Amino acid sequence: MKGTAIIGAGALGAIYGSMLYERHPGSVRFIADGRRYDYLKERGVTVNGKKYAVPVAKPDDGGPVDLIIVAVKYHDLDQAMTDMKKSVGEESVILSVMNGIDSEERLGAIFGKGKIIYGLTLGIDAVRERDGVTYDNLGRILLGEAKNDEVSDRVRRTSELLAGAGIINEIPEDMIRALWFKFMINVGVNQVSAVMGATYGAIRSSEEALEMTEAAMREVIAVARALHINLSSDDIPEWRKVLATLGENGKTSMLQDVEAGRKTEVEMLSGKLIQLGESLGIPTPVNRRLFTEITRIESGCRSLKQR
Repeated sequence: MKGTAIIGAGALGAIYGSMLYERHPGSVRFIADGRRYDYLKERGVTVNGKKYAVPVAKPDDGGPVDLIIVAVKYHDLDQAMTDMKKSVGEESVILSVMNGIDSEERLGAIFGKGKIIYGLTLGIDAVRERDGVTYDNLGRILLGEAKNDEVSDRVRRTSELLAGAGIINEIPEDMIRALWFKFMINVGVNQVSAVMGATYGAIRSSEEALEMTEAAMREVIAVARALHINLSSDDIPEWRKVLATLGENGKTSMLQDVEAGRKTEVEMLSGKLIQLGESLGIPTPVNRRLFTEITRIESGCRSLKQR
């Protein structure tokens, strides 16, 4: 492959960028502009205490690559799509590892659905702090076409590239179900952790937190079933298995955003679910409560920092 570009150098972008750089230092770069470009140019990224001088290019520099990994926050996607245009060529593949269920749709509307591979991360417990990113569990990337009864060449090549850098990945048969499973987890644990200020360990040990988390998840299941997506109450025990693998002191990305005074992704989580629920006539009272509480927390920040 000609190379990989990563847009978004937060926790996921830094980790995957460092791993690709360590294995293929001449074939990966970040896309950034302004102060973010200056910062990455000067300091690179630090992951688990090790610094990596991953190259960085401005949006108009560098030319097309084979793979673009999109690892930005939901509210930064519009700018990211503008910044990555020069990196998208005829044969480019775009892989989003963003939270939520509609980043692929938004990317496809700009670059064409034929360039998009569905993706998500599961089981990673990365924490982003001022001096870098740390993690205990790398988790895995799930990727593929919407259906993967037969693995396409572009999905196979992408999977092999990631695996070659030590990035564990899987290709599920039903990628849409996988996206909704991750969405269910995020709607529950990310939002409850942000409201309660709870680490993964604290969530595990609190019946109140678990009850609220799983009540929010059941609303996702109700909406998913109405949309004929294969999600059910049987997936609640499966999420507990994921929770059991996460570091005691690990924090969700939303809790990290709240603690740092950054804008959260609440619109993409409970906001999106409330919207879908209204259109389908399905009540979502738990998520309405979480949405209200998180927006109240955000309003208490005098000036939200952007990613």
